[in-house]
Amino acid sequence: MTLSRWWPLSGYDGLRDELIAAYADPSRGYHDLRHLTEVLERLGELERAGADFDREPVLLAAWFHDSVYAGGGDDEELSARWAERALPEDVNAAEVARLVRLTATHRPDADDRNGCALSDADLAILAAPAERYREYVASVRREYAHVSDADFAAGRADVLADLLAKETLFHTTHARGHWEAAARANVGAELEGLRGLRPEPPSGAADRPDAAR
Repeated sequence: MTLSRWWPLSGYDGLRDELIAAYADPSRGYHDLRHLTEVLERLGELERAGADFDREPVLLAAWFHDSVYAGGGDDEELSARWAERALPEDVNAAEVARLVRLTATHRPDADDRNGCALSDADLAILAAPAERYREYVASVRREYAHVSDADFAAGRADVLADLLAKETLFHTTHARGHWEAAARANVGAELEGLRGLRPEPPSGAADRPDAAR
């Protein structure tokens, strides 16, 4: 299955190709074309399982959600602004941008059908089999190669602890039933391994990873 199958806008292949080129940037670690493909495939899985969401804006939000990725705290905002600028007038660009911004926190309201679907698809990597989860962790580390091991461990541990503090990692019925337990096991095991690596007192907070996706 090619990525083009998931592109919902006829006549805007140029925009699709711009997005593909952004994700294909060789400087990226985790937030690359493989990640985009996995998010889109997980949305397809949720759709087949009966999750109720508005397909066009959610798919477009998936395409745009990491379209700008420099490892900074404003990546989601910059990605959302690209969507607002680039999408045609007959598309609900405001909803696409809202969903992109939501991926900064992964905390949609319970009645936010679109937000729940996108958040779950984006975090589905947390429930991956052991080998894929190890690849994911290693690729996130590559994106922060400029950060010391101790500072990376501290920032990453903060992110993982924040995720585990959520009542549920996932929000759709399918994701909670099929991904929640595996994700909590993966995240818990990774967090346990990081605890001995946190610097005391914490330093370099500005360079710490701020996303676990």
